Amino acid sequence: MTGAQWRKSTRSSGNGGDCVEVADNLPGVVLVRDTKDRDGGTLAFEPSQWRHFVDLAKAVGPVS
Repeated sequence: MTGAQWRKSTRSSGNGGDCVEVADNLPGVVLVRDTKDRDGGTLAFEPSQWRHFVDLAKAVGPVS
């Protein structure tokens, strides 16, 4: 999507591990893509869906 400003999680390491990028600067949509395969597809979420996912992820914590 034109105008998407992508960012990586501050918890992502710089060693090329499993990371995603998020663009949440566009109205009405949050985009998510794989950092290692930026052309491999993009997921789109409504902002409320994305907030719910992030809240759940924070509640569960890291998965090993």
